[in-house]
Amino acid sequence: MIHNKVKKIILGSLMIVMAGSVVGGCGSDTASKNEKIVVGTNATFVPFEFKDDKTGDYTGFDIELIRAIGKRLNKNVELKNVSFDALIPALNTHDIDVAASGMTITKARSEKVLFSSPYYENALAIVYKGATDINSLDDLKGKKVAAQLGTTGADLAHKIDGTIVKEFDHSNEALLELQNGGVDATVIDLPVAQYYSTKHPDQNIKFLAYPNTKEYLGLAINKDNKALQEQINKAIADMKADGEFNTLYKKWFNVDAPADMPVVLDFK
Repeated sequence: MIHNKVKKIILGSLMIVMAGSVVGGCGSDTASKNEKIVVGTNATFVPFEFKDDKTGDYTGFDIELIRAIGKRLNKNVELKNVSFDALIPALNTHDIDVAASGMTITKARSEKVLFSSPYYENALAIVYKGATDINSLDDLKGKKVAAQLGTTGADLAHKIDGTIVKEFDHSNEALLELQNGGVDATVIDLPVAQYYSTKHPDQNIKFLAYPNTKEYLGLAINKDNKALQEQINKAIADMKADGEFNTLYKKWFNVDAPADMPVVLDFK
């Protein structure tokens, strides 16, 4: 009788352990299905990332690109709106996994973070109003110039002798300062200048593409997360191979994606 009771106790204990294992297994399954990528973006960089006025949702080329990548990696994408100059620190503290924010791949940044394969060939532009006489970068000497904090446009503006540089958290604030007459020009990314000029035909906005500033944009990743970099690069390569990348590129820029974009940038 005692022997049977012991057997029942042991059997009951085993059933509890097995039930716990099943629950634990289900929990692991759920976690894998809900795995996510936390993506930082500065949603003021039209047409790359911005908030849709009608829906209030984030949209733009970068947003659709990272969502398509997330889908291919079977991971949900969680977006966080972060000031541009805080993106790299947020990567380094693991507050975000990826920065998708029109970030130019530079040697200095590559020492702090990993970058995906380049996905956009960029250049800088000087934006000004028609009444201002600006034909080259030298014409900005002694003038007030606006730029977005932490960008290559701000770096370039600071290199011009005698220029008074006013830096803003967002690109639209830098352009608004020009519109309001607070500065003579804004140094900003060429696609933003092109988009802004078409959206403000009554402002007599003009822009001058600055030569020899060919740049490439990339998705930034924590320096230690080589595995995620490789996954993202494969997703981009697959998108290029099956045509999804070009479809997305043409949707936002009305031209085909360049066929000769490098797979990796070497700063050595």
